Amino acid sequence: MSKIGIIFNIQRFSVNDGPGIRTTVFMKGCPLSCWWCHNPESRQFGKQLIKGRQMGEDFTTDQILNEIEKDRIFFDESGGGVTFSGGEPLAQSDFLIKMLDICKEEGINTAVDTTGYAGLDLIKKIGTRADLVLYDLKLMDPVEHLKYTGVSNSEILENLDYFLKNGSRVIIRVPLIPGITATEENIGRMLKFLSGYKNRPEINLLPYHRIAEGKYGKYGLIYKMQGVKELTNEEIAEYKVFFEETGYKVKIGG
Repeated sequence: MSKIGIIFNIQRFSVNDGPGIRTTVFMKGCPLSCWWCHNPESRQFGKQLIKGRQMGEDFTTDQILNEIEKDRIFFDESGGGVTFSGGEPLAQSDFLIKMLDICKEEGINTAVDTTGYAGLDLIKKIGTRADLVLYDLKLMDPVEHLKYTGVSNSEILENLDYFLKNGSRVIIRVPLIPGITATEENIGRMLKFLSGYKNRPEINLLPYHRIAEGKYGKYGLIYKMQGVKELTNEEIAEYKVFFEETGYKVKIGG
């Protein structure tokens, strides 16, 4: 039986949401409120009208599969597939699980781009279904994490622990936010946390950019990063070296 999901964008020919050429399905709703969020229109759950523009439309699993199938030739040639992103795709868990099952049956590679903020039972279901987990790791300090994202990081770290210990293919994505996540202290604590695992997942460093700033004004939202400058290429390269020196494969960008 087809299920309904609320989708706010379908992006084709994406090369920043996992390996190869991918179709990225952006799902509505997110429990986090990160200061630097580049998809602020995705935060609210359900469809909404923002300044006369509707954000989010109902799609059945059959409709999404039809959209994905249009790009299948590119997946096969590039080693790509479909990425479910958001928002937070785990927030629409029934729809996401159904899509992962359908894609597996159809032989389509799947990735889930997640904050990791969910219950462990759901995390286990994703771990047995998704071919790849793109896992956001932002702040190690619980107080700082709560301040800048609106939620605790305890579940997030516990769920990452589960993925890393149970054989899931994981790429850790670290947003480099000047003065917030991009500090030697935060990256140092991150490396210490990851050092406890035998496998060394690939690291994607996602530099902060101001591209989304215009969205906040357009949708009447408060932009908390006003005046924050982007990191220089040299500063980004320094953080890349931090991870590489510890034996991690690092990519700048997704």
